[in-house]
Amino acid sequence: MKKRNLAFIDLETTGLNPERQEIIELGCVVMKQVQTAGRGATLEIISELDLKVKPEHLETAEPEALRINGYNDGDWLFAASLEQAIKALVEKTNGAMMISHNITFDWGFLQQAFIKTNMQNKMSPVRLDLMSMAFAKLYHQEEVQRFNLRALGDYFGVKNEQAHSAMSDIRASIEIYKKLLEI
Repeated sequence: MKKRNLAFIDLETTGLNPERQEIIELGCVVMKQVQTAGRGATLEIISELDLKVKPEHLETAEPEALRINGYNDGDWLFAASLEQAIKALVEKTNGAMMISHNITFDWGFLQQAFIKTNMQNKMSPVRLDLMSMAFAKLYHQEEVQRFNLRALGDYFGVKNEQAHSAMSDIRASIEIYKKLLEI
């Protein structure tokens, strides 16, 4: 288990319901943990994936989700199909352990995407949720009242300049993961 690569994944979607709404952005940073001579390990980037995904059913999108995610037709003009995006994800994450902030949300959409595209998920069945890690490690910290990405970023001094874009959220998640490991 320790030798598995880590796949930090974040999705942006057209809403909250994976059976009704769609993935419109998929980001992934695959890293390996390298043991250091001292305490712990360092993380090295192996590969990255940053794709806008063409929605097929904008009529089911929640307007607020589109606003938050910055969706506009122009930026998604040359977006990948869901099948192309999931195929690229499968190729990069074979055997890796998925890590996400609020993994239940992202995993629900990924699960639907694997079914819809008829592709096999080749990631480890073991998944790690940063929100749960933070809750367990920071529960008794009075100044931490929420465990969303913004609140944890504020607590740890991690900037997320483009919140609700997949790669920016992943980069913030990686930094928060590192900070959580130090506690």
